Amino acid sequence: MDETADKVRALLDTARILEAIHAPYALIGGIAVGIHSRVPRATADTDIAVLSTIDLDAVSRSLTQAGFRRIGAFRHSVNFRHKSGEPVQIIFDATFDPMIARAERFEMGDVSVPIVCKLDLIEMKQRAAADPARRRSKALQDQADVELLRGDVPDPDEGW
Repeated sequence: MDETADKVRALLDTARILEAIHAPYALIGGIAVGIHSRVPRATADTDIAVLSTIDLDAVSRSLTQAGFRRIGAFRHSVNFRHKSGEPVQIIFDATFDPMIARAERFEMGDVSVPIVCKLDLIEMKQRAAADPARRRSKALQDQADVELLRGDVPDPDEGW
């Protein structure tokens, strides 16, 4: 991973672009876990779910015009790289549509970013952890995320 990658700037730039094109979306994944649990959580990318009925090409065009580089496309997602080097995954999956509708707002500087609510994030992580096709290390991280979201947060003063 690029040491100069900037998760905050990538998230804010993505949010501004999606707001400008009126694309409903919500922050999901490891960054959302960190915000809800108030425990910083290492993650390889910034994950954002966009309403599945939004035109994928319009989103891709807007991001690339803003300097994002498209690096891959999959059945339900498109991967980009922010100009800082931060990977950004845009997910288009109807499973997330109700979660986007229930998203809560999180203020980050001058941007109000929708983030999936904690209960939806727990359900999402439980479903991912139970997927037999999921890589074991990711499933274990999903399980740990569920525990963080339920309140099992580390005390910085606790010992081993």
